[in-house]
Amino acid sequence: MQSGRTIFIAAFAASTAMAVPASAETIATAMTPLNIRSGPGPQFSIIGAIPNGGQTTIIGCIRDSLWCQVSYSGRQGWAYAEYLTARLSGRSLAVAERLTEFPTVTYQTPVETVGSVTAPAITGTLIARPATAQPIVIAPPSAVGTYVVNHPVAPVYLNGEVVEGVGLPESVVLSPVPGSDYDYAYINNVPVLVEPSTRRVQYIYR
Repeated sequence: MQSGRTIFIAAFAASTAMAVPASAETIATAMTPLNIRSGPGPQFSIIGAIPNGGQTTIIGCIRDSLWCQVSYSGRQGWAYAEYLTARLSGRSLAVAERLTEFPTVTYQTPVETVGSVTAPAITGTLIARPATAQPIVIAPPSAVGTYVVNHPVAPVYLNGEVVEGVGLPESVVLSPVPGSDYDYAYINNVPVLVEPSTRRVQYIYR
């Protein structure tokens, strides 16, 4: 009798263990060159980047957020899920639409920065790049880049991540580049070239 009970408990425990969803880290692919930041938000510094088509490991994502903790080329940081895809349920799916399928993680502010830095105010939201948008490939003259980098303007911080093709809300003031068809701005502390008529980012100075 005892032997039968032991076998039943062992079998039940095994079936329960098999029913628990796997929490293995998932490989995701970047749909565009994508920044890796030191924390889950546009106000955090950029510590690396995933190239277009590059693969990164998703450690977990913050619930009710589009930021996921990732590991790429030995560097660990945070990436915006809107521009990541992963193979889930046998299909390549947008990570942003399946966040509940990833482990939940939280962000702990490093002790040395607590109370010492005031986070910049988030004043709006970036307009997401259309899902069907083709990659933007331009090669602005070096003189344009020199002007943009040597004439910084006050940065504007917006929810989301800066990628080519993303749109800027009307509240963002654009500055002209002399002798160029483009304007520029510093979005989330990143200098970008903007097409004035569409207000979409055409080039990012990384």
